[in-house]
Amino acid sequence: MTLLELTDVTAFYGPVQVLDGVSLSVPEAGAVGILGANGAGKTTTLRAISGAIRAGGSIRFDGRDIRGMRPDQVAGIGIAHVPEGRGTLGDLTVRENLRVGAYTRKDRKGIAADIDYCLELFPQLEERIRSNASALSGGEQQMLAVARAFMARPRLLLLDEASLGLAPSTAKNVYASIQRLRVESGISMLVVEQNANLAFTLVDSATVLETGRSVLTGPTAELKGMDAIRRAYLGG
Repeated sequence: MTLLELTDVTAFYGPVQVLDGVSLSVPEAGAVGILGANGAGKTTTLRAISGAIRAGGSIRFDGRDIRGMRPDQVAGIGIAHVPEGRGTLGDLTVRENLRVGAYTRKDRKGIAADIDYCLELFPQLEERIRSNASALSGGEQQMLAVARAFMARPRLLLLDEASLGLAPSTAKNVYASIQRLRVESGISMLVVEQNANLAFTLVDSATVLETGRSVLTGPTAELKGMDAIRRAYLGG
């Protein structure tokens, strides 16, 4: 079953058109990557889905047209966005950040169980549970951003450059935990990642963007076998 479907999506920043025909789909419980050079429109695509910018074309979530919804409305129907730069609340502790992520939920026992799960998934956060988010390392802040998004129990996670600014070993550990989260929770994911080798450890398929248009879509194994993809994104 298709959970998210974009068809010929367009988007502008002021007079500048950034997206000019992006089409992709994310299946229920699936993970899809978005590849492309800087300026190709990867982050803008996620912002269009989450309602952060005005978009044209068709954006459907679980069969429902969500184009034109506000970000809070998009979050309310089950889409969580982990933006580039993480966006943790620096003046709040790790535990408080996790509770903020669950602010729309009423199930106290479920919230407590999910906090315990996130701390088990990301052990570094348990060690820093009383620390303000601003005092965390970059890797810990990324872990917290993902965990806080999960606390809303979304059906779809939009993940933007989770490895940005992280040491290779830290980025690998973060992605291993995200992969475990995907398997254990069944959450769908749409992943923007500059490090395609890392993205391919998580996603089943990917769409390549060039200057705001989707130009190629295929399974991970098929894309990894293409010479042009290896040269452009895999360092081969």
